[in-house]
Amino acid sequence: MACDVAALRAEVKANQNQLRLNYEQSNDAPALLRERCQHVDAVLEKLWQSLDFPASLALAAVGGYGRGELYPASDIDLLILLPQEASATLQEKLERLVGHFWDIGLEIGHSVRTVQECLNEAASDITVQTALLEARLLTGNAKLFATFQKRLRGNLDPLLFCEAKRLEQQERYLRFNETPYSLEPNCKESPGGLRDIQVIFWIAKAAGYGSTWAELQQGGIVTEEEMLRAERCEEYLRHLRIRLHFMLGRREDRLLFDYQGNLAANYGFVSNEAKRASEQLMQVYYRNAKTVTVLNTILLQNMGAALTPESEQTPQQLDENFQMVGNLLDIRDENLFERQPAAILDSFLVMQESHELFGMTARTLRALWRAREQITPEFRAAPENRAAFLKLLQGERGVVHEFRRMNQLDILGTYLPNFGRIVGQMQHDLFHVYTVDQHILQVMRNIRRFTMSEFAHEYPLCSRIMSELEQPWLLYIAALFHDIAKGRGGDHSELGTVDTREFCIDHGLNEEDTELVVWLVKNHLVMSQVAQKEDLSDPEVIARFIRLIGDTRHLQALYLLTHADIRGTSPKVWNHWKGKLLADLYYQASHHINQGEAPAAHGIIAERQAEAMRLLRFFALSATVHERLWKQLDTVYFLRHSAEEIAWHTRSLHYRIYNNQPVVRARPYQEGEGLQIMVYTQDQPDLFARIVGFFARAGYSIVDAKIHTTAHGYALDSFVVLDVEDRDNDREMVAYIEHELEQRLLHQMPPDVPSSGRLSRQVKHFPIKPEVSIRGDEKGTHFILSLVAADRPGLLYTVANTLTEHGAYLHTAKITTLGERAEDVFLISGGDLRDTHNRIRLETELMERLKV
Repeated sequence: MACDVAALRAEVKANQNQLRLNYEQSNDAPALLRERCQHVDAVLEKLWQSLDFPASLALAAVGGYGRGELYPASDIDLLILLPQEASATLQEKLERLVGHFWDIGLEIGHSVRTVQECLNEAASDITVQTALLEARLLTGNAKLFATFQKRLRGNLDPLLFCEAKRLEQQERYLRFNETPYSLEPNCKESPGGLRDIQVIFWIAKAAGYGSTWAELQQGGIVTEEEMLRAERCEEYLRHLRIRLHFMLGRREDRLLFDYQGNLAANYGFVSNEAKRASEQLMQVYYRNAKTVTVLNTILLQNMGAALTPESEQTPQQLDENFQMVGNLLDIRDENLFERQPAAILDSFLVMQESHELFGMTARTLRALWRAREQITPEFRAAPENRAAFLKLLQGERGVVHEFRRMNQLDILGTYLPNFGRIVGQMQHDLFHVYTVDQHILQVMRNIRRFTMSEFAHEYPLCSRIMSELEQPWLLYIAALFHDIAKGRGGDHSELGTVDTREFCIDHGLNEEDTELVVWLVKNHLVMSQVAQKEDLSDPEVIARFIRLIGDTRHLQALYLLTHADIRGTSPKVWNHWKGKLLADLYYQASHHINQGEAPAAHGIIAERQAEAMRLLRFFALSATVHERLWKQLDTVYFLRHSAEEIAWHTRSLHYRIYNNQPVVRARPYQEGEGLQIMVYTQDQPDLFARIVGFFARAGYSIVDAKIHTTAHGYALDSFVVLDVEDRDNDREMVAYIEHELEQRLLHQMPPDVPSSGRLSRQVKHFPIKPEVSIRGDEKGTHFILSLVAADRPGLLYTVANTLTEHGAYLHTAKITTLGERAEDVFLISGGDLRDTHNRIRLETELMERLKV
């Protein structure tokens, strides 16, 4: 029988179109998966018959296809089973078959093996063994296929298979950073995806427990409630993957930013003031993924325990309600939480207090998950439960572990309903990489680390402050509530204070502690804003901050919460420069609080000049070395620079102050990574643009700029720059920067135009509308330019060029990058900024140029 490839190709295409039409009409995911298998079965059988293969061979479906689940763009995995090694004639025929697979438009993964070869491969590769376990005969020798199945089953050790699949899952989790909550999860492979459900059935099938939820329920592996939840989650994930495949017309299981908007529209989500449509879609996804991970944990543990000999599971009683089985916490009575709801929180306290416990048994996890319904308003109001919840926060160990476990089992979000509302809520703000609940738990983790000696080398200042702080556990409450009002619309800091105060009063905190926690939630963004956006050399900035803080306890608590909060947003957001800014603000505020009042500007200048002179004496310089430079510098210079920086500038310039040659000096930044650079040259209108362009071309981003003009018309500018390319060669770059930048300034070379680079997909799909404002400062001498925009290569160069074109003069720049989001503040003057019309024109032009 001849093979009509064109007819089969047309049949494949018609089948696919019909499947999509049927799905759109019925919205029946299982039917689609089943019908695609049936269509492919029929086409492959025709192809097999047309090539007239010997009757001794068998063609089998394996993997997802063997299981009877074929997604619209899934690979089709086949096994061609041979009774013995193929002859040359048969080999030629098999090669023709493989060629026809592609000709008819099917993406097929195939293997050609004898039964023994299958067994050998399965013995050495758990992935092959799993795929073969789901084999289904399509056509050919039924007896050979039955022999293959019997021998495969005979070689299968359910307990070893279970352990191997657990290890495989752990490795898969590591590839996805062990979280279901990544910004762009893989709905098949990520934790909480379809693969987690498949692992349950693979182990169940190997152990003989069944291959459907109903069979697992009948066998006592899952409860009826778990079965219903599992079916709902599986149904949701199936629909999501089907729609993704149909939408793209190819195999893609990642929920990339590029697709989230269209998928959300497909599901009928509409953006509102509080949440984008894509954020609503992803919140539903994350909540389903969370349920799947809980079910996976419970059922794998349950099946693993069932496969383990009972003799290894001798219980050791801990108290009247709990016992230890192995190293796992176990309830002594399955109805404990129904009979005694207060034991719900007790179970987590026992985990904190018992060093031997590494986890919970399946039946304990199951009972706790089911016990969510016992957490009623009456439960929350009970004094013993409120006391237990506070005790969890006050624990000496295991605080973060148990709060994460409570969140995973939905206990935390049920006990604190407003926390439950932000579970799985994504923040597409270009710098948070966690859902709100996961960010909160990250902040708690960071605070916890400040109490642990093993992390003291990483957070020395935080560790010292934490050891001095009274009742440090109050910071956990502030962490729990600081973002709890996200997604409600309005100022989440203000809205969150209502929840915080209610919690503190309900849980019996005294007035002083309540005031502190509520104050922290209300002001949790203030310290980072002051440190990163305001001029810390300005005594009035420090005085205003001190008036808000009031005392040392509030300062210490806010510093620790701020530090933990910034580090809990994204690994990319924190750097040593931000750490230094926070620490500088903390030290200045602490010093002035202890002194009783902030010193006047002249007192600060005198102190810095005296300290700078002391430092200069170490270099055997004359007592008058400073005079020529310092008489050209005004009060603002000495306020903006530290004593060490003043000494460095003086040492570098004392014999070149009236030289017409530019001077560039660079050194590794003494407070952390990056370089500190001083530029001294005759002032010129486009100087800042030139310097910015040079740094951008050299692969550095400016994080701080202090722009100063001397009395005799020279620019004395200071910069802190970070290597955006992570080359780890700052010291080697010092000579290059000094020589190249000096030459550019000496020869008045035109500014380097930075490469435009490529926008990240995140910026592309979640654009930030630029915000630009120009307002007069409190002294009425300068203007403050604030901007928010999507960060990208050349951003600062664009700002510098625009200011130059408008004749505006730059004095200082505070550059803050939060992931993909830039929030910069510039102190400027000139350019007729006192004229309202000119200010509006500059604002408008900047907004146009900052659009992505």
